[in-house]
Amino acid sequence: MRLFNKNLRLQDVTLMYLTVLATLVVILVASYQVDPAASPSRGGSTPTSTSTPVQLPYHMPLDPRGHLHLSWNISYPLQELYLEVRCSEMKHGLVLGMSDRGELTNADLVVLWDDGHQSFFGDAWSDSQGHVSLDSQQDYQLMDTRQTPEGFSLLFKRPFSTCDPRDYIIEEGTVHLIYGVLDQPIRSLQQLNLSQIETGVQRALLLRPDTPPPSLPQDVQTLEVRTPDVTIPTQETTYWCHIFQLPPNMPKNHIVMYESVVTPGNEAIVHHMEVFECSPEMSTVPQYSGSCDSKMKPASLNYCRHVLAAWAMGAKSFYYPTDAGLPLGGPASSRFLRLEVHYHNPLLISGRKDNSGVRLYHTPSLRRYDAGIMELGLVYTPVMAIPPREQNFHLTGFCTSKCTQTALPPGGINIFASQLHTHLAGRGVRTVLVRGGREVKVVQEDKHFSTHYQVTPLGDVLLTKCTYNTEDRSQPTVGGFGIMEEMCVNYVHYYPRTQLELCKSNIDPGYLQKYFSFINRFQGGDACSCGQTSVTDQFSTLSWDSFSGEVLNSLYSTAPISMACNQSSAKLFPGDWERQELPVVTSQLQRPRYPCEGGKLPSQSSEPTVVIRWSAG
Repeated sequence: MRLFNKNLRLQDVTLMYLTVLATLVVILVASYQVDPAASPSRGGSTPTSTSTPVQLPYHMPLDPRGHLHLSWNISYPLQELYLEVRCSEMKHGLVLGMSDRGELTNADLVVLWDDGHQSFFGDAWSDSQGHVSLDSQQDYQLMDTRQTPEGFSLLFKRPFSTCDPRDYIIEEGTVHLIYGVLDQPIRSLQQLNLSQIETGVQRALLLRPDTPPPSLPQDVQTLEVRTPDVTIPTQETTYWCHIFQLPPNMPKNHIVMYESVVTPGNEAIVHHMEVFECSPEMSTVPQYSGSCDSKMKPASLNYCRHVLAAWAMGAKSFYYPTDAGLPLGGPASSRFLRLEVHYHNPLLISGRKDNSGVRLYHTPSLRRYDAGIMELGLVYTPVMAIPPREQNFHLTGFCTSKCTQTALPPGGINIFASQLHTHLAGRGVRTVLVRGGREVKVVQEDKHFSTHYQVTPLGDVLLTKCTYNTEDRSQPTVGGFGIMEEMCVNYVHYYPRTQLELCKSNIDPGYLQKYFSFINRFQGGDACSCGQTSVTDQFSTLSWDSFSGEVLNSLYSTAPISMACNQSSAKLFPGDWERQELPVVTSQLQRPRYPCEGGKLPSQSSEPTVVIRWSAG
């Protein structure tokens, strides 16, 4: 066969060079078939094992059956992520990847496969049709493979950012992981199409703070808030609500840590859990245990909304700062708690019992400060809406300098953690601290937010911006409590505790009515029956096109706001909170450069965010 001819074009030579290069960078790994007698040469060159075992403190199941498990660790000094995939029944390979929303298309992949004779490991990507190709820039580095009694394990690492346009940038926030298994050998990677193999999606917070946990006090006690042997419903998604009552006459304690308690065998089904405190004004709460969506659920459970603890699959224990604790018990707290458990059961497993929950570690030795939880973002109201068929629509909630000056102590507060929350249309959430018109610090950001994954990892003006996608909806989505309505919330954990419970905003309703009148006249419709028709109905009766959506977006970006600067009693702080001017942001924070861009990310800080009472400007 002739390898060359004189008529080869430059692009042909280039293509041949890249093909040869890609072939050379494929790492041959030892055969993962169970064969103790196999020599390294049989499966190709053996990967170099690490001189010391890599510690992998974070764990989570990938698939509902629990056959695939992911463990990982983070090196902030090296800007690298170490990952291990363990497969209980390895056949002919596996796929692990990342994409913006868990799509199988346009995904960044690492693939292990065999051709029936040898095994291969490589950095790959999928195109818009799901076809897989080897990446010409190999950024996943194989560290070890081994067969154990628990199954086959694959250990590798990758930089947070590679500057490869086909690679996913690993950032703080939700990462959508895709996985798949290969049941048959393939002659070449180009034969693989992700749509033709068994795949799934899992969500994780891969980047975590690298601060060591503080020690617990010697007199710490535990309280387990758990479901009472629930039979997990045979449906894909269930939110289970259970009312729990504290021991009688429990004195004030401080919660100093909490962790999950998941029933063995249900690790792949218990997706996330939250514990809410009921309103202290409620003298009694019905003893309910059932679906949160059931018509039989007592309406009074809607007043059990004060977050005490939140956990999601893959999360570690949550510790409070050494000089602060969250109050539990005593005359100022409620005796009633609501546990909410999200079961994700896509395989429709039946008859499975569960008594998972959250274990609270509390101490009677009160710390210096009471910790508090404050809601930032948008008020739950239909005046804040997202038009249909929008790819990226932004809504912003404000905690203004007027409210922080009114409600916060002279020394300000320290924010040490937060929990982001939207409903199904939410795609991104960002809370930033603004001082003197300049963004000075990101409190928390999740560019790939998913309502299926919410966990606590971590004034002036606190600005919370949410991004939504309604491309699959034909009607507008209004703000509210329903799952098909929307929220934009950040529950921030802080100390010292103040009376400020809510610091949220919404557009001034009068300006929204001017919008309805203008659009109705522009579209040649009847005069607006403002005040006689609900806001939800007014949104629904509009003819939605790009113009009506752009005008609404402009209105939200310029119109005055109404502030909910609320005390823990649900009453407003004294003052005029209507028709407030929007805070002005003149300078935005720039993203630090990654090492592959010639820069270096700032090191992880263990210090909380300090929020002062008013703007320096």
